[in-house]
Amino acid sequence: MRIAISATSASLDAAVDPRFGRCAFLLFVELPGLEFEAVENANVALGGGAGIQTAQLVASKGASALLTGACGPNAHQTLSAAGIELYVDCQGSVRNAIAGFEAGELSKASGPNVRSHAGMGAKR
Repeated sequence: MRIAISATSASLDAAVDPRFGRCAFLLFVELPGLEFEAVENANVALGGGAGIQTAQLVASKGASALLTGACGPNAHQTLSAAGIELYVDCQGSVRNAIAGFEAGELSKASGPNVRSHAGMGAKR
């Protein structure tokens, strides 16, 4: 199984980036085990559409689940259309988020947990 995690840097010990569409990095992790690919998110500086573009990146890399802090409605819709399970409100290190996922301690999101453009400084 391949999962994606929004991260502040290219390390399993990095913090989970609370933003999805404008996260600094995405880590694509093969489970079981912790082999991963770190991808710098080129969508960070987009004026609009960062969530959709980043969701398309996650889908193109074959992830079946995404762990992140916050996900807006447009990204959520794109992830749902691609059949990717979404887990939000993840905190702490990437490694700890993965452990929580593997232990079944995380709950799937039923929808977005922030409004559009939240990663640009909009209110939740």
